[in-house]
Amino acid sequence: MTSTNFPIALPGAQDGNTLMWADPAEVEQAAQRQLRNISRLPWVEAVRVMPDVHLGKGATVGSVIAMRDAVSPAAVGVDIGCGMAAIKTSLRLADLPDDLHALRLAVEAVVPVGFNAHSHDAPVLKRERSLRERRDRLFERFDQLKAPGVSDRFGRALAQCGTLGGGNHFIELCAGDDESIWLTLHSGSRNIGKELAERHIASARTLEHNLGLPDRDLAVFLAGSAEMEAYLHDLWWAQDYALLNRHVMLATVTAELRRWCAEQGRTVEFEDPIQCHHNYVAQERYDGVDLIVTRKGAIRAGLGDLGLIPGSMGTGSYVVRGLGSLASLNSASHGAGRRMSRGEAKRRFNEADLAQQTAGIECRKDAGVVDEIPQAYKDIDQVMAAQADLVEVVARLHTLLCVKG
Repeated sequence: MTSTNFPIALPGAQDGNTLMWADPAEVEQAAQRQLRNISRLPWVEAVRVMPDVHLGKGATVGSVIAMRDAVSPAAVGVDIGCGMAAIKTSLRLADLPDDLHALRLAVEAVVPVGFNAHSHDAPVLKRERSLRERRDRLFERFDQLKAPGVSDRFGRALAQCGTLGGGNHFIELCAGDDESIWLTLHSGSRNIGKELAERHIASARTLEHNLGLPDRDLAVFLAGSAEMEAYLHDLWWAQDYALLNRHVMLATVTAELRRWCAEQGRTVEFEDPIQCHHNYVAQERYDGVDLIVTRKGAIRAGLGDLGLIPGSMGTGSYVVRGLGSLASLNSASHGAGRRMSRGEAKRRFNEADLAQQTAGIECRKDAGVVDEIPQAYKDIDQVMAAQADLVEVVARLHTLLCVKG
């Protein structure tokens, strides 16, 4: 299907309140059941389903859920504030050597990946006063977090600020169709976001108004309650942390690229970064009604909003500008979306397959990242075609180098 066929209503959803930019026939039944359960919650005003939709924990990945006077912490997920960042550089494709292995190792040496963290502070914070002051202001609020049992996470949260994490998080060097060179990265709120989310999700499950839900993972907090106030307080903090985390990594990687270019006898300049969350909450107004909108695997695509939609480690990303579709609640997909689980990807593919599918790209090609193999994801170009009425393409980026956790 093309964008001219969308949106279509999800069959069986509550009162037609769920519109899809995806063909239901191509969406797994478990994800459809999850979406129907969400649509039937009494607080839900609207659900919008993006073309990268797939089954998620708690709520469906690729969903936009608008609630009146309620919020579901599982509809955001555990990586609060996860999102993308990108910077266009002054470099051109011809400026780069054929072999980017040394640059990948240099980036991996300055940005901790996987479970690794800085020993205390990200070194760039010693040089970047504005970032350091911003970090200090954020952590001055740490002892005000409402979730129980997180006070001892202060040191870990501090050390993980400016780190990538694992899974589908990445740092990439990409070339646009015009041969311009971009830096992109994908990361979130690290362990502290997970700790905050899990504690609030557990709290929501115990509330009496949630006891009869068809799926306890969809438990909500109600407006005016101390529990909802506490959750939103911590969520705003975690979203700020995730944004800062990406800024610190961008500062680290741009400094390393500048150093690397100097060794090559070149200089490099950077444009202003593009940033977007894709696991987050926002308070928005539609048709005169104030709603709490959660986007889990979706970006805001209001009129003129710049956003980033990645594919996989072999297919690159899109820089997009929102078209302000009210039908989609000003939303678009957050990426290509998985078409198979990590477990299935590991069963179906091996290191040789990974090497073949990432040929020509400087990246890890070992068993530790087989679950991120490109064929585990949907076709990013088909995903983009399905949402042509939601965003316009600013730049098509092709991966040259990829750092994975």
